[in-house]
Amino acid sequence: MIRAKSWQIVFLFLSAHFVCAQDAPLRPSPTALTYARYKDSYAKVTYCQPRKRGREIFGKLVPYGDVWRTGANEATEITLTRDVFVNDTLLAAGTYSIFTIPGKATWTIIFNKDLGLWGSYNYNPKMDAIRFTIPVQDTGSETYESFTIQFDQRNSVADLLLLWDKTKISIPFQFIEPKP
Repeated sequence: MIRAKSWQIVFLFLSAHFVCAQDAPLRPSPTALTYARYKDSYAKVTYCQPRKRGREIFGKLVPYGDVWRTGANEATEITLTRDVFVNDTLLAAGTYSIFTIPGKATWTIIFNKDLGLWGSYNYNPKMDAIRFTIPVQDTGSETYESFTIQFDQRNSVADLLLLWDKTKISIPFQFIEPKP
């Protein structure tokens, strides 16, 4: 039996109290989560939401032609519990970083096997699982102040939407039917 000295117990209690009593600082670009579920599988995206704050976004804050972490802070990550088709390309179940290369008319979408990255500073194209281009769409009358990722789902088909300012990127997903 291990016996703790009374000063060790007091130290542990005060340390735990001190750590728990501190409020975590609010991030200017908070973490967000979105998901799509189909039968026994799901796709979950974890990302950080930068704000427009009156700035010109694409072509300025997020330059055209450069690899972008697709959000703020840590690189955006997607977890797939089952193989899916993304833009008609098979993507194996697993977790991937999502990078993009914004352009005026098209974006390059990248699902990369490297995880836990801060930003896109250490992006390695050799770790790409899939890469393809998608046309840019306008959001119409709606302006998105916060960078937003969401799924627009219809049964086994979903579009992964990237929305910010007046820009909309729609990435087609197809969940694979589970085998009986």
